[in-house]
Amino acid sequence: MAAAKTAISPTRAEDYPEWYQQVIKGADLAENSAVRGCMVIKPWGYSLWENMQKGLDRMFKETGHQNAYFPLFIPMSFLEKEAEHVEGFAKECAVVTHHRLEPDGKGGLRPAGPLEEPLIVRPTSETIIGATYAKWVQSYRDLPILINQWANVVRWEMRTRLFLRTAEFLWQEGHTVHATADEAMEETRKMLDVYTDFAENYMAMPVIRGEKTPGERFPGAVTTLSIEAMMQDRKALQAGTSHFLGQNFSKAQEIKFQSQAGQIEYAWTTSWGVSTRLIGALIMTHSDDDGLVLPPRLAPTQVVIMPIYRDENQKAEVLAYCDTLRKQLGVLSYAGESLRIEIDARDLRGGEKKWYHVKRGVPVRIEVGPKDMANNAAFVARRDTGESKSTPLAELIATLPELLANIQSSLFQKALAMREANTVELNSEAEFRDYFKPDDEQGRSSGGGFAKCWFASEQDVQPLLDELKVTIRCIPLDAPKGSGTCFLTGKPSTTQAIFAKAY
Repeated sequence: MAAAKTAISPTRAEDYPEWYQQVIKGADLAENSAVRGCMVIKPWGYSLWENMQKGLDRMFKETGHQNAYFPLFIPMSFLEKEAEHVEGFAKECAVVTHHRLEPDGKGGLRPAGPLEEPLIVRPTSETIIGATYAKWVQSYRDLPILINQWANVVRWEMRTRLFLRTAEFLWQEGHTVHATADEAMEETRKMLDVYTDFAENYMAMPVIRGEKTPGERFPGAVTTLSIEAMMQDRKALQAGTSHFLGQNFSKAQEIKFQSQAGQIEYAWTTSWGVSTRLIGALIMTHSDDDGLVLPPRLAPTQVVIMPIYRDENQKAEVLAYCDTLRKQLGVLSYAGESLRIEIDARDLRGGEKKWYHVKRGVPVRIEVGPKDMANNAAFVARRDTGESKSTPLAELIATLPELLANIQSSLFQKALAMREANTVELNSEAEFRDYFKPDDEQGRSSGGGFAKCWFASEQDVQPLLDELKVTIRCIPLDAPKGSGTCFLTGKPSTTQAIFAKAY
C-alpha cells in the first residue's frame, strides 16, 4: 500500500532541515535575498512577526517599559571599552570604514575616503545605549531607566538558515539601569518570566527557564538567564535571553549616579531580547508534513471562509452568504481581540484554496457551498488535527472562540508531551554517548533529546560536548536541590543541567 502523499516534501522523517526550508517556502513566509546571508520577510511572515511584536510590546509596557530608538552605528572605540564584550562579538561584526561614494572615472564608483573611526553596524546595543545613559543618569532620582527598542541587528554569519540564523535579523532589545544589584536582578528575572509567558501562552511552546553556565553566558554579563525549547527533531532552541550585566557596562561607559547617601556609585544594568528566531521556533514546534501550523493567538488569519460554487448564479448567492457569515463571526472575540477572519473569493478550484491555507497554517477553515446554505450550515476543518465536520451555523457562532482556545491549548499540550517523552536522566558517559549519537551527513539528528545530568565542572565535560556537538542549555531554575554524581568524572556535584544538541 502506497504511503499517503503530503503537501511538503521531503517529510520531517526524511530530511528535517530541508523540510523546514520547504515549510517556509510553502507558507510563503520568507526567501533569501540578493544580499548573501540576508532574508526578505514576505507579508505572511511579517504579519506573524507583527503579531509577536504586538503581544510582546503590550507585555513590556504593562511592566513599566517605554520604547525608544538608538543609532544603528557604533564607534569601534565603544566596543573596545568592554573587553569580554568585544571579544565575544568581534568575529560577527560588520564594519563601515569609508564614507561617501564618488565616480571612479571608469563608469563605476569608489569610496571617497576613510572614516576617522570605523563604525560597527550594531550586533547588539549595550555600548551605544550605555554611552547615552551615562549622560541621562546623574542622581538616584533618575533611576530606574526602563527602555526597549525594536530594531534590526547585524551579525556576520557564514552559515545561515532563514529565521534561525541570518546576517541581519529583527529583534527587540531591552536595556535598563538600576540603583542596586537586587533591583537589576529582579528585572532580569521579571523579563525572563515575560518571555516564558509569551512563549507558552501565545506561541503554545513549552520552555524551560534556566541560567546559563559561565561558558554559555552573554559576553560581558554576570548572569544570563534563558528559555529553552525543544523542536520536533529533539534539538534545543534558545528562544530568549535576559542578562544581569552587573556594573561591567556601567564602569566601561561611566554610568554613575549620586546615591541617597550622597555617594557617587556605578549603576547596575540589564539587557534582554528576542528576535525573528521565534518564527523559526514556531515552525519547528508545531508544523507537520502538510506545512505550517499556527497557534490561533498569533495567526495573521485565524479563520478563512472559502466559498464553493459552480457557476456565476451560485457564486453571487454563496458570496452573499459568506459575507453575512463573516459579519456574524466578526462580532466574536478570542483572547480579548476580535476574530481575524478572511474570505478567500479568488477564482481558484476548491482543492487549490484548501491546500493554500493548509500550508499557511490557518487554524480554522470554513467551506460554504450551496448544500451548506440549504442546511443553514458550514463545513468546518481545524488545521492542527485535520478534523472536519458539517456544523450548523448557530453552533458554529456559539462555539468558534472555544474551538480556537482548544486548538491553542492542544498545540501546547502536544508539544509538552513531545518534550517530556524525549527528556531523560543520564548518569554515565556510556549512557551519554549512546543517547547523543552523531548527526548524519544531512544534519539529521539520529539520537538524543534533553538530558538531565549532574556535572562537576564545565571544563571537565567540555571536550566530550565538543566531540558530540552537545551543549549545556541551562541549569533549570526549578532544578532539584541537593547533590549527585558527575556523569562523566564521578566527582560529587551540586548542579544538574539540561544537555542537548541545539540550533
